[in-house]
Amino acid sequence: MLLKPLIQLIIAIAIAELAGIIGSFFTVGAIDTWYTGIVKPAWNPPSWLFGPVWVTLYAMMGVAVWLVWRRRDSGSKAGMTWRLALAMFGIQLVLNALWSIIFFGLHSPGWAFVEIVLLWAAIVGTIGVFWRISKPAALLLVPYILWVSFAGYLNYTIWDLNKIGERMVFCTADAMQCPDGTFVARTGPNCEFQCP
Repeated sequence: MLLKPLIQLIIAIAIAELAGIIGSFFTVGAIDTWYTGIVKPAWNPPSWLFGPVWVTLYAMMGVAVWLVWRRRDSGSKAGMTWRLALAMFGIQLVLNALWSIIFFGLHSPGWAFVEIVLLWAAIVGTIGVFWRISKPAALLLVPYILWVSFAGYLNYTIWDLNKIGERMVFCTADAMQCPDGTFVARTGPNCEFQCP
């Protein structure tokens, strides 16, 4: 009997991680090309950090939805709440995958910011419905909403730094070695090298 809940847990985590896998198809190719050439704030995290953070957050989302799934009840009111919770989770998961498509695939930080606001609202709604079914499930989504809040601010900042009128600035992806031995890429609205 222990095997069935374990299989359900693995399936729930795999479904959540699938959103990340879909998004990565659009992200991986853009990291070393388009993303390298746009202006980013000084506090932008290194690119290598995003992968481990998202893998962890997707796993936590999978555990959260599994906890909710296990609490399904045949009563009409509880059943409606449970179905609403799964629907909200599905909506936010689709919005999560769409963000990567819009930001990295379409190279559109402005529309990605609009989309991440919708994602943020869907996550808040999911946490609220999960809280009524399983408080541990809702709490597992707190790091997710915090990270998406940070990502939303970063998204907005990147959009703001790169817009000139309605045009985005795209710098070439070459680098220069500074006197201190570090390498810098072209940044800013004039695509200049700026050593620290």
